[in-house]
Amino acid sequence: MEEKMKFYSLPPLPYSYDALEPYISEEQLGLHHDKHHQSYVTKANTVLEILDKARKEGAELNLSALAKEFSFNIGGHVLHSLFWSNLASANQGGGGEPSGTLGDLLKDEFGSFERFKNEFTKVAVSAEGSGWAALSFCRLTRRPIIMQIEKHNVNVFPDFRIIMVLDVWEHAYYLDYKNERAKFVEAFWSLVNWGEVNKRIEELLK
Repeated sequence: MEEKMKFYSLPPLPYSYDALEPYISEEQLGLHHDKHHQSYVTKANTVLEILDKARKEGAELNLSALAKEFSFNIGGHVLHSLFWSNLASANQGGGGEPSGTLGDLLKDEFGSFERFKNEFTKVAVSAEGSGWAALSFCRLTRRPIIMQIEKHNVNVFPDFRIIMVLDVWEHAYYLDYKNERAKFVEAFWSLVNWGEVNKRIEELLK
């Protein structure tokens, strides 16, 4: 039996740090990935280490606080991991409109890609404080549903599979766009890796 992975690790970016310019600068991407994402990985692992140590020693745990801490940080790790891989530069196929299975699903649900883009943009721009816009898929109704996530773990729809995310925490854009979130959201549409997002939905529909 393959040995179980006990802790989380920061995934490498699937492109160079300057690959998303001019929409996301090398400095912004490096800080976001190496510092912010890494912090969620580190803190999620710290919770696991506390649990391991306490169980080994028979010590009491504040399980409510640890569960809350783990939920926040593992949410940050999972969403960031999805985020990096649903981005691509123009010469890697980023931007434009989706085709194939995903394109058909979005047109069936929203009427047009432009309608979907407009709704997703509004969700992203209007997120209160720190959060995410996410395209999810309900396997019960087989419909794509837009989700507005607060922080990394609030308002997540149970058992909906997330297939595309946009990070609208200020740490995702403040070096490049200051407080102009809407400009960052607009830039996102030039970076979406529709091939990767389509692959995710096709895996769900098998």
